[in-house]
Amino acid sequence: MKHVILGAGPAGVIAAETIRKHAPNDVITVVGDEPELPYSRMAIPYLLMGHIGEEGTHLRRGARAHYDKLRITLKQGRAAQVDTTARQVILDDGSSLPYDRLLVATGSSPATPPIPGIDGPGVHTCWTLEDARAIMALAGPGARVLQLGAGFIGCIIMEALAERGVKLSVVEMGDRMVPRMMGPTAGGMIKHWCEHKGVAVHTGARVEAVDRPGPDGAPMGVRLSTGQNLPADLVISATGVKPNIGFLEHSGVICLVGVLTDEHLQTNVPGIYAAGDCAEAFDKVSGQTIVSAIQPNAAEQARVAALNMVGKTTSLNGVTQINVLDTLGLISASFGLWQGVPGGQHVELTDEAAGRHLSLQFGGERLVGCNAIGWTNHVGVMRGLVEGQVKLGAWKEKLLEDPTLLMEAYLACAQAQGEQAHLKA
Repeated sequence: MKHVILGAGPAGVIAAETIRKHAPNDVITVVGDEPELPYSRMAIPYLLMGHIGEEGTHLRRGARAHYDKLRITLKQGRAAQVDTTARQVILDDGSSLPYDRLLVATGSSPATPPIPGIDGPGVHTCWTLEDARAIMALAGPGARVLQLGAGFIGCIIMEALAERGVKLSVVEMGDRMVPRMMGPTAGGMIKHWCEHKGVAVHTGARVEAVDRPGPDGAPMGVRLSTGQNLPADLVISATGVKPNIGFLEHSGVICLVGVLTDEHLQTNVPGIYAAGDCAEAFDKVSGQTIVSAIQPNAAEQARVAALNMVGKTTSLNGVTQINVLDTLGLISASFGLWQGVPGGQHVELTDEAAGRHLSLQFGGERLVGCNAIGWTNHVGVMRGLVEGQVKLGAWKEKLLEDPTLLMEAYLACAQAQGEQAHLKA
């Protein structure tokens, strides 16, 4: 059996290792489009901070020897087309790879906004090791750095830049920081926290152009929709990502936002699977298919896909909608449908002076989503209630009166729900 895995990130590597464990004689080829050994993008901020070297970003110790020992072939290339009739992948150099089973784990790429001047020197994304090298060369102490985007990824990059001692400005189109993860109160609290830490945050603003040269002798001047013109030695674009699925056009594989999969992570084309940031899978909380680009999802999807690729029928329990973020020391979390559902109820508790905020969203008698700042001891409980779709019964009204009773509600309701499931089994 020949397995071709497109993508050398966490999903691709975990899938390859899982296949090898259960199919010792199968042929496994992992195709990555970078010259590096497989590494984790999530480790790049730690590289920027100086906490690790480049080898610390590698997904596996021993790097090349690890894959050689497992007889996993690493190939550099980029998929240009998939011929599902001939069962082969055509790479951008014109070569082809035949497959019996194919896993699309191509991840995502930065979505660079169409801004005049953004393609010139001194403007970088923060997505690859090559990007990190360029940023480290420019982001020394005192350097004027402007970052586009204050979403989840942007806040992680921001923390790494702040630790390098740069003079940092952040521009976010939304009316608050982390607008796709946090409601107005929570997003506003994160903004105030960052400003207190010395970061200039411009929300509700757009970058209209990157001019060269800029004011005050800077290499660049960044013009904002607010009329400001900010000097910059380095501009970092962190305005979101998009799945790498363009090569699947005309292949017959159905793609929506990402590659649409079933509960086995198989696409509509038999023998072709998808996992990770490019895969669209079913979320049991929302009842819809979503792309949830976080590493725990990538790992579990890769494991499930790989098992099915070797004939061991396995189902994905569901997609996790969870984000836990450390923004310059302020811990925030978002779970499930944090913005609420039509006809649902919600409760908020905020103590800005103490840096604490809790927002709970209910649908029927279940907790369907929440935002939290400073409630680190309740993170596991929130996740359990949301993902477990726990019926709260009378505890819903208690939580509406006092949302801090999450632990008590979980112990009372989740345990009872588990006992009922055990009796039915």
